[in-house]
Amino acid sequence: MGVLFLRFLKIGLLSIGGGYAIIPLIQAEVVTREGWLTEKTFTDIITISQMTPGPLAVNTSTFVGMQLEGYGGAIAATVGCVLGGVTISLALLAFFRRYQESKLVFEVLNGLKASSVGLIMSAGFTIILLTFFGAGTAIRWGSWWTQIDWLAVGLFAVSLVILRKTKPNPIWVMVAAGFVGFLLYR
Repeated sequence: MGVLFLRFLKIGLLSIGGGYAIIPLIQAEVVTREGWLTEKTFTDIITISQMTPGPLAVNTSTFVGMQLEGYGGAIAATVGCVLGGVTISLALLAFFRRYQESKLVFEVLNGLKASSVGLIMSAGFTIILLTFFGAGTAIRWGSWWTQIDWLAVGLFAVSLVILRKTKPNPIWVMVAAGFVGFLLYR
């Protein structure tokens, strides 16, 4: 559990932008670097984390910790992830109170906002690749269209059209898509 705590402390300390921006960092640590989870399991955890109340980073940390080490792992990963953010937030609060009129500080914040957008786009792209091409699949660009999970693309397209044309509550679309996905992929 100590290693799990330290990994998520590192993630919490390095996660500028939170939420979707943290997904590639968690994936790099627990899937790519450590090999603790498969890409499929990680994608499932992200899906569940998005559907449960609370911050995405905290939910993901909790579910990863639970998957790896049970309740103790969930607590270790969650505390590790949150502790870094709380520590940085308190330090930034003191800093901004002192330099709240500085133009340089204002410009640095604008730069951080731009980098957060890039991180969120990276997370979205990663999720789309995992969904459309499957977990752990190396994409062969010469014949990429033969590797696409066309059922996933179709379900995505239908959900997107429903959301754009009829504007229902997105929760109901997620529930319906989850049910259809369950029927199609079981």
